[in-house]
Amino acid sequence: MPTLGTHNATSTRKWLLSSPPIEWGTSLLQSIFINSIKQGPVPQHVAFVMDGNRRYARKSHLETVEGHSLGFEALARILEICYKSGVKVVTVYAFSIENFKRSKYEVDALMDIAKIKLSQLSQHGDLMDRYGACIKVLGHTSMVRPDVLEAINNATEMTKHNSKAILNICFPYTSRDEITTSIRNIVSLSTSVPNNASPPSSLSLSDSSDNSTSTHTSTTAIANQLSPPTPPYADIESICEQTIEDHLFTHGSPPLDLLIRTSGVQRLSDFMLWQCHQDTDIIFVDDLWPDFDVWTFLPILLNWGLKRKKDIEKDLREELPSRRRDERGVRSKGDIRPTITRRVA
Repeated sequence: MPTLGTHNATSTRKWLLSSPPIEWGTSLLQSIFINSIKQGPVPQHVAFVMDGNRRYARKSHLETVEGHSLGFEALARILEICYKSGVKVVTVYAFSIENFKRSKYEVDALMDIAKIKLSQLSQHGDLMDRYGACIKVLGHTSMVRPDVLEAINNATEMTKHNSKAILNICFPYTSRDEITTSIRNIVSLSTSVPNNASPPSSLSLSDSSDNSTSTHTSTTAIANQLSPPTPPYADIESICEQTIEDHLFTHGSPPLDLLIRTSGVQRLSDFMLWQCHQDTDIIFVDDLWPDFDVWTFLPILLNWGLKRKKDIEKDLREELPSRRRDERGVRSKGDIRPTITRRVA
């Protein structure tokens, strides 16, 4: 239980941070950070496991629902920093399919919060429109209540005209379910005929004898008309990694550059398992999600850019000697005079 002295200290700190001089200085420092980040490579796709809302509520002696609500407010702050810094795609783990195992009270509360926050995010002139970002909800939306599904459809419809950035909200989602759905769709396509395939035309002998041109129709062409269309993935060898990626919920998004999980837990919890690759930086921070602020996030973005810049410079240094050797080889070949052979009559 916090003491009166602790409560007074917290109130004093909040009052100081909200004072105009401090706010001006904080805003200026934040702009300097963002401009520094934009000078170097910027991650194009950042994902968040927003963990720690319930623990934050217990620590602050709040209702669990209030912890989740504060988590959505933290998301709005982080989204603004992402889009200001030049990040094009943000993917957040908002609700796992496994979360349906929690108490009905908490699940219903999470659905209510999602409905309200989706409406707020998609309001005209708000965050999404300011930065030209569209909302995409990834997961099995058929599992949510009809009123929440309506809020999802409204949010995606109201922001679909935005094309500068994307907010992927995984809700309800697990990575294993995403991969399973992708494979299921591929198998379905490999055994079915495309919807737009036209039925084989009926070609009679009387039609083909109407004029001299039609009589020259090849038997191969007739066979092609009569044979059924080939399914897209009839050849099993044509299915590759790219095929699976093209059928994931995140298809169309750039490769995942950075994944951040809060609360100090060091696991992915069935999130973006396919999308994490050899070049994805995975960062675990100790802050609970509602505590995760711009001053924790900005240094992560800055360090990512510095690291990528060093990697690019290293690659250039390694390529330079071979490039010089190639150039010397081209020049030496150019110096050799062609041999002239005289023909003797």
